[in-house]
Amino acid sequence: MSNSLPHPRSHARQLASAGSAGLAMLIALVLGSSPLSAHEAKPHTKGIHSKPAKAVAAPFDIVHTKITTEGNSAIFHVAVSGKAGSSKPTPIGKLAGSTVFSYVWPTSIDPYVVGFESKSGILAFAVTAHPDFDDTPLFDESQDGDLGNDGGIWHSHWVVLQPDEACGKDALKVVDIPEGSKPRLPKTWPGLPILIDSPGWSPQFKGDTIEVRVPFDDIGAVKSASFDGVTAALRVNASVHNPLLCVADVFKVASGDLSLPGKVDQ
Repeated sequence: MSNSLPHPRSHARQLASAGSAGLAMLIALVLGSSPLSAHEAKPHTKGIHSKPAKAVAAPFDIVHTKITTEGNSAIFHVAVSGKAGSSKPTPIGKLAGSTVFSYVWPTSIDPYVVGFESKSGILAFAVTAHPDFDDTPLFDESQDGDLGNDGGIWHSHWVVLQPDEACGKDALKVVDIPEGSKPRLPKTWPGLPILIDSPGWSPQFKGDTIEVRVPFDDIGAVKSASFDGVTAALRVNASVHNPLLCVADVFKVASGDLSLPGKVDQ
């Protein structure tokens, strides 16, 4: 018995004899052996397109960002040049000084729309992972019966951002809640002294892409919004004090300048 493979031409003759179905198979074979990336083979449409950057780790190298709507839901989408979600922070065993990896969609949506005070900062939707602490106390993402051990699993948040020089020059932070104050907060606020919400919308990972479907009471507030895309590492203050959570290392900004040029459904 011979172990040699049939000559490619014999495959072509067989496929050709099968008509259009054979031609489709032949094209699939050719594309399967092609070095084209997923984006070249199946282009992403609408939104913000960004050139790949060799200096950025592939799991965070944004190449496409968009927000679209279907009915009363918004679909937050980002694609990277590598495998989305394949890199997570290294645990250090404590909250203070720990790191958060994130995929973020800064928007022009008023924070009031999702339950915060109006005009309290930049409302951003984020997908994050941080193995040293859990900030989704209402949800058991790992389904192991423990609500407090799921921080290392990718999950979603709303956060309100503002500049703070304490985090570094031109750096942003998640807005702190001063002791004793009682600002308007979403029902799924996780209890941390910052403007953050843990709504439980599950991110879906597929190869180079992350998508999250988020329902809204008023989808009109989303349809009129602009947005951008950011990948970043955030860091918990070593003193666990104001500012509690700083954007410490921006990996990439989809627009290059955080100008929020994206338009929903465009």
